[in-house]
Amino acid sequence: MKNRFINSDVHIFIYNMMMVVFFACNENMISRISSGSTTVQYPKTRRDGSISDNYHGTVVPDPYRWLEDDQAEATKAWVKAQNEVTFDYLDRIPYRRQFRDRLSKLWNYERYLPPMIEGGKYYYFKNDGLQNQQVLYVQDTPESEASVLLDPNTFFGKGSVALGSVSFNKTGGKMAFTISEGGSDWMTALVMDVTTGEVLRDTIRWIKFSSLSWWKDGFFYGRYPAPVAGEELTGIIQYYKIYYHRLGTDQSEDQLIYEDPANPDNYFYCNTTEDEHFLVLSEMPFAVGNKLAFRDLRQSNSRWIQVVDNIEKDYFLIGNNGDNIFVLTNDGAPRYRIISIPVDNPAASHWQEILPEGKDVIQEAFLMGGKLVVSFLHNASSAISLYTLEGQLEKTIELPAIGTVNSFSGNMRESTIYFTFSSFTYPATVFQLDLGTGITTPFRSPKVDFDPTGYETRQVWYVSKDSILVPMFVVHKKGMKLDGANPCFLFGYGAFNFSMTPQFNAGNMLLLENGGIFALANIRGGGEFGELWHKAGVLSNKQHMIDDFIAAAEFLIREKYTSPGKLGISGISNGGMLAGACMTQRPDLYRVCIPRVGVMDMLRYHLFTVGMAWAEEYGLSSDPTAFKSLIRYSPLHNIRSVAYPATLVLTGDHDDRVVPAHSFKFIAELQYRQKGDLPVLIRIDTGSGHGAGKSTATQVEEYVDMFAFFYHHVGR
Repeated sequence: MKNRFINSDVHIFIYNMMMVVFFACNENMISRISSGSTTVQYPKTRRDGSISDNYHGTVVPDPYRWLEDDQAEATKAWVKAQNEVTFDYLDRIPYRRQFRDRLSKLWNYERYLPPMIEGGKYYYFKNDGLQNQQVLYVQDTPESEASVLLDPNTFFGKGSVALGSVSFNKTGGKMAFTISEGGSDWMTALVMDVTTGEVLRDTIRWIKFSSLSWWKDGFFYGRYPAPVAGEELTGIIQYYKIYYHRLGTDQSEDQLIYEDPANPDNYFYCNTTEDEHFLVLSEMPFAVGNKLAFRDLRQSNSRWIQVVDNIEKDYFLIGNNGDNIFVLTNDGAPRYRIISIPVDNPAASHWQEILPEGKDVIQEAFLMGGKLVVSFLHNASSAISLYTLEGQLEKTIELPAIGTVNSFSGNMRESTIYFTFSSFTYPATVFQLDLGTGITTPFRSPKVDFDPTGYETRQVWYVSKDSILVPMFVVHKKGMKLDGANPCFLFGYGAFNFSMTPQFNAGNMLLLENGGIFALANIRGGGEFGELWHKAGVLSNKQHMIDDFIAAAEFLIREKYTSPGKLGISGISNGGMLAGACMTQRPDLYRVCIPRVGVMDMLRYHLFTVGMAWAEEYGLSSDPTAFKSLIRYSPLHNIRSVAYPATLVLTGDHDDRVVPAHSFKFIAELQYRQKGDLPVLIRIDTGSGHGAGKSTATQVEEYVDMFAFFYHHVGR
């Protein structure tokens, strides 16, 4: 999979009735802010004026550094007090219950992932609707009755434990799988005998960002050293290693396969080819580029053969055709190309180009059914084509609409493969593709309590600050009057080569059916148009990402889709930083801002968990040139004493990717500086993380609160 920094789905907001709210006093609360007839009293937050850092001659105060210690009793008390204020505010919005009822109904539909064919059986994930976690099923044929193989909702006792990846051995008799708890990125791997349903005693801990790749009677995996007690969710993690685990043995006996102590912040992705002949290793930071090496597993005591020894470009394993390894790369091709590397002579001079770079970005590629299956991005939406293994085009697959294809499932042995397709108003549907005929047929279609025929999606192009054309998807009811009076929710991301494409989200439907507009801007820093589009929004170019998003808001206002009093902005992770930066740079442009799990302290992000791995994207404050760029847009450091939009910051206390201290410090400073009468609040979910594995119930409640807050301030 090409995109390596995975973030959650796109979120958006809904139906409103205007109201008057009054909040009672609390003796522990100060800083009263009035919003019309609504009064918010924020918890007292201690400012420590003695804490500062000197960055290359510039002294930067950090009065809320104490909030970085999430285990401190003072921080826990502060979290509790902030949540009391926020939930009291939200509780007094009378239509919040209506939102919950409607969203629960919209969300209550069967959701499937494509089936995996292993050992002659079909395995697939399914959620009946409101189950907290998806369940793994097995059946003999696609038409036969299915049975539950693994249900984390019951097997592990509570809905906060989620299944992650699953991987089957060559015979299909054993399945390795990962679980995570409370939304943490930390994973534990277990093994099941699928013929008996017995979970074996094999237990592998402290896994992060790893596949489980079978070879013979065990599998390869990646992990970090066990963290210091009490620092599991905040401490810096380094020295990733690849191990091999043999079934029936203790983790302490696992064989170390690869490490790079000279580069402690690098991360490795390791995978075996389908025939288990080769082990292919990528060593990388999280942002761009990777080294590439392989081992021939057919030879005993084989050594690593280095193919690429730098991290300047991307090289992603597709698979192998005999002794030729297929790789997707942007080496010499900003929009990517596919090459074949002979294992007996892997020097670059012997690489064969199978599919050259074209006008569209190659998003993913697979070797399935004896063919090369390629997924492209055309103006930020998906296209699929089938090629021979020599790169000759055979067929272009017709898709239902402008949308997104993902979750491919198949192998070289089967001529039928599966994938999902979705769009803004097209729920994720599993399609079956016959590789011989090129014919696609719906395999599993969901039934959602929503009629998509009354809505339209258009792609518009607008001019950013430096005259660059940027695309944006806009979704709304057919025949909508563009008079500036429509509630509009603008979403963006813009980083880590990650592409934002049209996908279905039940929350969007609440917005659309109540006369709102959803807008998704494909800003620079993402991967929608390849390597050059990404690099135009990294390091010293990060302001381009922000300028693109501000220009999207200005376009929506200028073209009368909406107006500043009706516009909300949001983003997740890097997108949370984006929303915070846009709000601090142009507070006049929006009525509502909802940053989610955002990277808000750009001077200290690298000091927590995997933050150092983002240095290729952001730069480090220890570098004088990077510091000048970071301090200009860092949301925390650009809060002024002015009137800001109504703000609801969202984070989770188990977020060990973007630690909640980012959000804590940001809202503390915002509450201190806010001069307008709109509330600036934080909603801290206790028991959830960055997004992955979040239970259905938790997601519904989170969306309801966002929707209620948004519409309370923009009206209808």
